[in-house]
Amino acid sequence: MSYCNVIEAMEPLSRRELHKRYHDLYYGFPLSDDNELFGRLIMEINQAGLSWETILKKEEAFREAYCNFDIKAVAAFSEKDRERLMNDAGIIRNRLKINAAIENAKTILALQEEHGSFENWLKANHPKTKEEWVKLFKKTFRFVGGEIVNEFLMSIGYLKGAHSEDCPIHKKIITLSPMWSKG
Repeated sequence: MSYCNVIEAMEPLSRRELHKRYHDLYYGFPLSDDNELFGRLIMEINQAGLSWETILKKEEAFREAYCNFDIKAVAAFSEKDRERLMNDAGIIRNRLKINAAIENAKTILALQEEHGSFENWLKANHPKTKEEWVKLFKKTFRFVGGEIVNEFLMSIGYLKGAHSEDCPIHKKIITLSPMWSKG
């Protein structure tokens, strides 16, 4: 079940509950579905300059606006789609972030063609230091910097740091993700 479906199934959450659910159910857990990986990248890019809480509250609107994070659909977005997104009050209406989502979808399609999947591309480049990942992402994607890359990779289990070692969620993730033992 995706983070979105969990939120949808519940009453509106308090700020604390919103963060707790993300922390306990999604942050740092391995993701393998390319569309969900792309969605997480969109979310992290859109968080730049804003609070994560703002992005979590808007996740459903992001899913709707970006065709449930369908990479092929977003890569095919036209100028009309760009304008639709710029007028969508449910998402972050920043032209640079919108353009990055569309161009990054096209990049991921190329990575899928070459590596079989976005996940395979990530695995092929693992392990790397944060600095090496940032350099690779800046070379490959648009609107990515150190913090975006760091948070994206921590959130999907490719970099340590999502949870402290004494956190019970950390122990759970270790059992699910061999990536944490590599880098």
